[in-house]
Parts: sequence; C-alpha cells; structure tokens
Amino acid sequence: MTEMNQQSYLTKIDSLDRKGSGRAVVWRDTGQVNPKKLKLTIPQTIPGEQVQVTVDDPEKRWVRVLADEIVESSEERVDPDCPHFNLCGGCIWQHWSYKGQLQEKTRHVKQFLANQGFDSSLVHDTMGMEDPWRYRNKMEFTFSADGELGLHEQGNFRKIIPLHTCLIAGKQMVDAALIVANWAKDHQLSGYNKDKHEGLLRHLMVRQSFVTGELMLGLFATEPPVAAVNDLIARVQTNCPEVKSLMWFENRDWADRTQSEQAHQLAGRDFIYDDMLGYRYRLWFDTFFQTNPTQATKLVELALEMAQPKPNEKMIDLFCGVGTFSLPFASKVGALAGIEIVETSIESAKRNAADNGISNTTFLAKDARHGIDQILEEFGAPELLLLDPPRSGAGGKVMRRIGRAQPERIVYVSCNPETFAADIKELEPFGYQLIEVQPVDLFPHTMHVECVALLLRVAE
Repeated sequence: MTEMNQQSYLTKIDSLDRKGSGRAVVWRDTGQVNPKKLKLTIPQTIPGEQVQVTVDDPEKRWVRVLADEIVESSEERVDPDCPHFNLCGGCIWQHWSYKGQLQEKTRHVKQFLANQGFDSSLVHDTMGMEDPWRYRNKMEFTFSADGELGLHEQGNFRKIIPLHTCLIAGKQMVDAALIVANWAKDHQLSGYNKDKHEGLLRHLMVRQSFVTGELMLGLFATEPPVAAVNDLIARVQTNCPEVKSLMWFENRDWADRTQSEQAHQLAGRDFIYDDMLGYRYRLWFDTFFQTNPTQATKLVELALEMAQPKPNEKMIDLFCGVGTFSLPFASKVGALAGIEIVETSIESAKRNAADNGISNTTFLAKDARHGIDQILEEFGAPELLLLDPPRSGAGGKVMRRIGRAQPERIVYVSCNPETFAADIKELEPFGYQLIEVQPVDLFPHTMHVECVALLLRVAE
C-alpha cells in the first residue's frame, strides 16, 4: 500500500464497541457528489477524545486503526502501568482511570436495561475493588510457534507477546509461569503452529487459591510427556513449593482451547483446594470457578442479601457449576436442587457438598430447560430460584420455564448485561418486577462487568 492510498482524519470518539475499543465515524471524499461513511474502531481511546488517525485503505466501510495522536485527551486518561499494554490483548483499559472504568460499566448496564424498557435508576453504582491489580486466580498463557510463552496480541490472535510480567495475575502465578517458559527455552521445545498444526507445546494454565496458596500448573501439548519433563518437575519442586498439582494434558484437536484427551499427573494431586466464605472446594483444570475471588465473595454475599433465604424454603440453583452459590445457600434453606449440564461439574458439586458436611442438596446433570422440568416434578416448586448462566444468557425458553414455575424470588447473577436484560424481559408477563441491580467489577481494566439482580413476583 503506497502513501498515496493513505488518508488522515481528525475525529472524535463517540462510543465504545462490544470489546471496549473506541468508535468514530468520518466521511471520506470519493470525488462524487456525496461523501461516504467510514466507520473506525480505535483501541486505547476514551469517549469524548479527539484523535488523529491515518487510514491505509479508505475504500473500506470499516477499519480498525490505532490513533497517531491523542489531540484532546480525556481527564480520565492515565499512563498504563503494564509494559505490555500497547500490544497485549489481555486488559485493554489500563489507559483509563479506575474511577472512569467503573462509571462506564455502570452506564453500560443502565443502557442495556433501558433498551429493554426497564428503569435504569434501579442500577446501583458499580462496586469496584480497593486494589484492582493482581486479582486473577487463573490465567491461560499460549506458546508461540518458536516456543515463547505469552499472551495474544491485541487484534491479532496468531501473534503471541512474550511474557515478562502480568499485573492482573497473582505474582506467584507469574513466577511459576516464567519457570515453565525458561524450561521450554532451555530445552528448545517447539511451540504449536496454528497454521501448520504442528509443534509440541500449546498452552499453560496456571491457577491458584488466594486462601490456601495452592498452585496448579497444567501444560497442554500435542504429545505425551517428553523426557525433558523430569527437569521441569525438579525446577518446579525446587523453586515453587506452592505447586500442589503439576499436570500434562495431551490435546491434538485443531480447536485452540485448553482441553484434554489424556491427562498425565506429573507431581502432586490432579486438583487443588480453594475456599470461599468458609466453604472448601476442589478445583480441577477444567473446573469453572470465579477468577476474581475477592469480588466473587462479594457476589455471593450480595446474592444472599438480596435473596433472604429461609430455613423452610426450597431453592433451585440453575447453572450451579461446582456449587459456588449452592453451598452457602444450602446452609440457609430447607432443601436445594442444583442443575448443571457439565457432568464433571455436578460430580464436583456433590463432592464439595459432602466435603463441607452439607446433606440437603440434590444435583442434576442436565441442560437447564429440561432440568427444570425434572426438578419441579421430583423436588416441587421452589420459593427461591438463583441462576448464573454463561455469557450467552439463559435464553427465552429457560426464562419462560422459570416464569411458569412461579418462585417468589429470583436472583439473577450475570456476566453479560445485554443477555441479562433480554432474559429478564421474558419474566414480565409472568408477574415479575425488577427490584434492584448491583454491578460488580470482577475484571478491572477490561470492559466486562458482573451483575446481581433481584426480581419479585408481584402479580398472579
């Protein structure tokens, strides 16, 4: 592309896209009577800022481009702390003050609720963290084709930024990851080439309990453990005694996910222990557990406060996972039934309940839509229902089944305000009213936000 094809524009950031990057619109002169609209996605910008950009191919209708210059910066702009910020795609809001991030997340939640016709004044200010750093208890790093361990480049899934630090992960987690990275370099082990589908090392998963201090390291590779693994075991045991689970997982699938076809236990257990609100959980490599334990504790406490569970009540915990909400609630209700489609999570939930001496629970491995029907038939109608669905939401069919079950109180825990707003709209015809929504920041320096909401049945 020659410079003659380039065009420079001065424009204003008017909004954010779904990934948290700034958006702007310019009009390009085509030599015709009417100019044509060019939509721009400009990362690392803040709404209201005026920026200068250069577009290489102005014939397109949409272009992603970095700003050449921030001409008028927002009062909320700050200097990023992480040396990888300009390239790494992990946390893209480090240029934004934490106060500004929280305000934007509140606005974000209010907007989606208003779009569905709800009163946005029911949304409280987002609950932030006292210290929004080193909050993650799980990270997944990727090996580049040449064996470097790091994180994906922003906007380029095939480029890996070598890891030197990560300010949102626990320090011991980063130190452990660097031990693995140096081991791979010293033995000149190849990384996985996504285009050619060849190479040995694919991913490294690191998770840690901030309560027990136990660490898990999980290497994902295309072959069984190689001879050099003995040196890895020795390095980890010598330099990182907090590692209580060192695993090697074979994964030959083309999909770029941390999945396992065959597991090899190199040292320690195949799980670690974690605690939340005094309840103990076993976490395997594929166990879903909130990645910000400080804020996750607040989520559970908020859910308990909103729900007001009573000893004589029945409760359903939909999308219950390994029992993160089930165990604290089961201690306060007469009986609890948990539903989750992932069988290994249900087995974990049963084991976690037993480990904590909780005997009033029933756990069913089934999809939410059919699981509700079976539980209602066997368990009876609940007074209280809690759901914590994936980002895609529960969906209309599940929400209508919930509405027909007619629980007195519904607590909805959401990681996606858009699908949350659409889901609860389905409950209005069944006589439910939204009472309050509390956003909670589980992912500082990203655009993601969790919500805990209470709905009451106010009409027959």
